[in-house]
Amino acid sequence: MDLETVIGLEVHAQLLTATKIFCGCSTEFGRPPNSLTCPVCLAMPGTLPSLNRKVVEFAMKMALATGCRINRRNTFARKNYFYPDLPKGYQISQDNLPIAEEGQLLIELEGEKKKIGITRIHMEEDAGKLIHDDHNPASYVDLNRTGVPLIEIVGEPDIRSPEEAAEYLRRLHEILVYLDICDGNMEEGSFRCDANVSIRPRGQKEFGTRTELKNMNSFRNVQRALEYEVRRQQYLVENGEKIVQETRLWDDAQGATHSMRGKEEAHDYRYFPDPDLVPVVVDEAWVAGI
Repeated sequence: MDLETVIGLEVHAQLLTATKIFCGCSTEFGRPPNSLTCPVCLAMPGTLPSLNRKVVEFAMKMALATGCRINRRNTFARKNYFYPDLPKGYQISQDNLPIAEEGQLLIELEGEKKKIGITRIHMEEDAGKLIHDDHNPASYVDLNRTGVPLIEIVGEPDIRSPEEAAEYLRRLHEILVYLDICDGNMEEGSFRCDANVSIRPRGQKEFGTRTELKNMNSFRNVQRALEYEVRRQQYLVENGEKIVQETRLWDDAQGATHSMRGKEEAHDYRYFPDPDLVPVVVDEAWVAGI
């Protein structure tokens, strides 16, 4: 069969601000667990978030660098899910009114140029970190990272090969570092990528069943993981088997992806506007200054 690969990437970039997005705690990496916290990022009752202006300016920089339309009025929303490293029981993010939309990135591969669409860029806070004990049936929670500012860059499913995906990521990485809004350190999690990958008969408009890949901490591993996953899906289709919609983790040592959890339907995060944060209004003068 003549099969076509379809890839869409979601990139989280940690912003190089001195303090967190909604409180005055430091964003320094590598400090003792739970030493960079306060009542706001620990979600103590009665506390209120206060937006870090620098986060908005850094998000606008990336929007302008990728040709996005900056929404003059954008809002924050509560994304509800329950993880032990999410103190509030929800993450403050953006939903239907993000900071920026409809951009693009130009990549070049083997002398050929191609435009990859960017659906949206939105601001959000990071969650904490779970540390799993190898010797006891226990996990520990470090909330230093809770509230660290992120932008999520959501790409269109315009990528047709693992090589294109790796080049797109390198280009995004270059821009973020050049703008001095992200240090781009993949080992420390400052630049993280999730990939949605599917295959379909060439010429078909409808997308195939997709899998989501996680745990890729280098450009090389992103490309290797995508190459493996494309081969795995092609093998299933060519042998008459069904591709299951699921989240899969990349295992660098084995050079393979493994099923993490089923994802038969999209998560219902029950987004609703955050009542503690007013809309962000961006005027022409602010954009011109950036």
